[in-house]
Amino acid sequence: MSLDDVALHNITTIEFDGRRYNVAARIVYDGIEYVGRLLFADESWDDAGIPDYAALPGRTRDEVIALAKRLSPDELRQRYLRALAHRRRYHGLRRLTEEILTKIRYLNQVAISMRAGLLDAEGAAQEIDLTEKQLHDLVNRLRQAAGSEE
Repeated sequence: MSLDDVALHNITTIEFDGRRYNVAARIVYDGIEYVGRLLFADESWDDAGIPDYAALPGRTRDEVIALAKRLSPDELRQRYLRALAHRRRYHGLRRLTEEILTKIRYLNQVAISMRAGLLDAEGAAQEIDLTEKQLHDLVNRLRQAAGSEE
């Protein structure tokens, strides 16, 4: 998939709790079909907005846009509330979790390479020890990151 395969289309504007939100559909061609996801952005925001994780599939971009435009204002408000409820708020914890997963993948790759004879046992053992220590340091930081909306 290239960047040319991603398109953002304005759908409408909704009002909720005295605020106005621009509703757009981010449409991506995944090699089989076009998949749209709604984005809700307060008019005063300068980012793309909060994504609704539900998919709007179609055979063409126009079909996805038509599907999105058929949603009533009440349905769009419900989707906005769902998007708001699923929004990731704990970015620090997420980054830390991703870093841990990256280290685990690296640890596994070193072990596989060692067993395949691509790395010498002594060098691999040192790398495994270092990675294990880094993982322990990351795990020790989890308590601080949990529940923090940074």
